[in-house]
Amino acid sequence: MSFSRLSVSWRQLGSHLLTLVLGVVLAFSSFRVLSSQAAPTPTLTPTLPEGNMVALQPSPTGGSFVTAAVERVGAAVVRLDTERTVSRRMDPLFDDPFFRRFFGEDQLPQFPREERQRGQGSGFIVDRAGFILTNAHVVSDADKVTVTLKDGRTFEGEVRGTDTVTDLAVVKINSQGQDLPVAPLGDSAQVRVGDWAIAVGNPFGLDNTVTLGIVSTLERSSAQAGIPDKRLDFIQTDAAINPGNSGGPLVNDAGEVIGINTAIRADARGIGFAIPINKAKSVKDVLSRGGQVSHPYVGIQMITLTPELAKENNNDPNSPFLVAEVNGVLVVRVMPNTPAQEAGIRRGDVIVQVDGKPVTSADQLQNIVENSGVGTNLRFKIQRGPRSVDLNVRTAQLQGNS
Repeated sequence: MSFSRLSVSWRQLGSHLLTLVLGVVLAFSSFRVLSSQAAPTPTLTPTLPEGNMVALQPSPTGGSFVTAAVERVGAAVVRLDTERTVSRRMDPLFDDPFFRRFFGEDQLPQFPREERQRGQGSGFIVDRAGFILTNAHVVSDADKVTVTLKDGRTFEGEVRGTDTVTDLAVVKINSQGQDLPVAPLGDSAQVRVGDWAIAVGNPFGLDNTVTLGIVSTLERSSAQAGIPDKRLDFIQTDAAINPGNSGGPLVNDAGEVIGINTAIRADARGIGFAIPINKAKSVKDVLSRGGQVSHPYVGIQMITLTPELAKENNNDPNSPFLVAEVNGVLVVRVMPNTPAQEAGIRRGDVIVQVDGKPVTSADQLQNIVENSGVGTNLRFKIQRGPRSVDLNVRTAQLQGNS
């Protein structure tokens, strides 16, 4: 019996010792865990995919990629203050001697026949010789142009050339040996929908204003944009473009100019348009020399035609004419004294081919003519009712474009 009780005692003692050891171990383990929680959290370096990470990286001087882009181009953006003399058209009745005698000279209203108009826009320097790109509508018919740089320097500007069809112009300043900042030009052919778009300019006279958005759409035709008197495929952006931004640069996230801000839609918010910089590059040298930009034309007003639209027109008893139910370009009007009239094109004709290639849209036909060159013979295949007609049209230079 005594041996049995002694065995139980040793077992109890061993159990107590094991409990004590386990308690010490757990206590120290808990202490280490709590200490590690109180220590600073180690910095982890995330693994990022390879590629262009400009939007995630701060600029060398601090700030975002927008800061870096604007710092690269901002100094070359200028304000253009213009003055022009505008003549008022007076009612001929006021100049009639009988009228003036009857009412008396003192009773007639005295209107100034001329007045000075002031305007403001933006532009950017493209080389150290002092050439500036801007919009034609900013400087057209200006008697005086004053150019103000971001650093406050001012110069008198000379309008070297304008092209109203593309709404582009070149202004020259004489820096008299002073160093001029130059905006880096990008490649608008590389722009993609969704790319960052930064508009820089002087809206409402608020100098050095920057707005940010994205490229909403590419190759938006001037007709679709509601500017039918231009021949352009715009970059559409939601970056805020306001009066005074005209002529300023649209910049990508690398600080390169991809477009020239030119138009806003009065009936919409968050929609602006810019002329692709590659288009400006193609005419810049011609305008710098004061030359005329080539714009071939044939002289028709036209719309895209589909069989469905043609059928709808033909079923309308009030339709002025019947048209062929085919895909092509419908001639809505032939302008007088134009290559189209000389060639024998008529209202209601449907142009289906040019030089043997199918034509299915008005934009496509416009591009064919624009790229053909002045004085080029184009062979039009026309569907005139049930008949097919071949006509030769010789392009001419569109007048009133500079």
